[in-house]
Amino acid sequence: MPASRGAGILGRTRPPLPPPMHPLAPRLVRGQRVVTPDGVRPAAIHIERGRITRIGDVTDAAPAGADVLDAGELVVLPGLVDTHVHVNEPGRTEWEGFATATRAAAAGGVTTLLDMPLNSVPATTTADALVAKARAALGQVWVDVGFIGGVVPGNALELRALHRAGALAFKCFLVPSGVDEFPHVVESDLRGAMPVLAELGAVLMVHAELPSVIESAGRAAVTGADPRRYETYRASRPPAAEREAVALVVRLAAASGARAHVVHVSSAETVPVIGAARARGVAVTAETCPHYLALDASLVPDGATEYKCAPPIRDAADRDALWAALGAGALDMVVSDHSPCPPAMKERETGDFFAAWGGIASLQLGASVVWSGMRARGLPIERLARWMSDAPARLIGLGGRKGRIEPGHDADLCVFDPDAEWTVSADALLHRHPLTPYLGLPLRGVVAATYVRGVLAYDRREGPAPVPGGRLLLPPA
Repeated sequence: MPASRGAGILGRTRPPLPPPMHPLAPRLVRGQRVVTPDGVRPAAIHIERGRITRIGDVTDAAPAGADVLDAGELVVLPGLVDTHVHVNEPGRTEWEGFATATRAAAAGGVTTLLDMPLNSVPATTTADALVAKARAALGQVWVDVGFIGGVVPGNALELRALHRAGALAFKCFLVPSGVDEFPHVVESDLRGAMPVLAELGAVLMVHAELPSVIESAGRAAVTGADPRRYETYRASRPPAAEREAVALVVRLAAASGARAHVVHVSSAETVPVIGAARARGVAVTAETCPHYLALDASLVPDGATEYKCAPPIRDAADRDALWAALGAGALDMVVSDHSPCPPAMKERETGDFFAAWGGIASLQLGASVVWSGMRARGLPIERLARWMSDAPARLIGLGGRKGRIEPGHDADLCVFDPDAEWTVSADALLHRHPLTPYLGLPLRGVVAATYVRGVLAYDRREGPAPVPGGRLLLPPA
């Protein structure tokens, strides 16, 4: 990546704050542009034992013996919280594992991620499976990691045990997920599960597409059509599938009192359904993803299956409507839906969109991709903190600990150069497989350094810290 124009830490010959001999030593982080809940301002962040104790004046003296970081004119953001990551370990570690995923997360300014319950073997649909997942992650996470439990047909009686074991949220699919270990649910399954989740106060994340709409559209789209054409694939999963699925979720959430969260909103047609539900007092939130904000169907070449995801990338009008919905508060957050696979599964040789695995690898790139779009639209950087740190943390019940630079919160920080320009290349990516639609894309904004509870997890020149310092977000044994 090209050198940044920012001053301070990027000009040094060593990392700005090397992991000290005593990780609990006090620290002071100074910066002219610190993103606090009250806005962007010069400030000094006082840190003790991994927690923020005070936000003071930028001229504050450092405590005796403290490590000091001067971020200069670079932006100090709260560490990003990505609540939608498919790590796949154990069972499919060749797709992505905790070591590779969390190093990539740290390089992208992400200090907390939540692992989705599918694509690993076993899927996280029982308490025992969650324990197996945690054992696989132990000792190889560079950022903090929490776990999402799965809602599948027949496991409603497992949900309380999953919650006690540490599931911070739950996830279901209304369409086939792509793996046999995680079957999709129907309305009757949700009528059994959602009252349990309402009692637990746990949010249900929903992949919202209706199979009946997709089956009908798919037959019409595929008959006699070229499966290499992106338009063929896009037509097979129309906006109506998402819109009608969200309407179903809203009805069930209203009836059960459960909190529902719609993942990866892709269509302008979905936004008013969510808005109308909120106006009636239904507890529903929603996210979108960097690829829906940065890309549109006109940019997808035929046969370029690295762009395949579900729901599909849609028109420029949908992309612009999602930006407007974020600005208006109709959509709450932006998370990655990082869903990688071995390159062979993307069927690049055949270019068959229907045979290819659906999922976009982007965990390391979210801040730069979203900031590039924000900058082009004249949006202030504090909104990036709201959409990618604060709102995801609150969604999963970590709002008192993660996602903000304020006293009492973990000292999770992303030092960000908003003016740096770079082009995405495979050798810069740290997730297991570098195939992504962002290759070759020019971006603005570079993560200079990432700190997890005040300890360096990633430095732009040195790479990830030599020792994983992340923790598993699980209840005490």
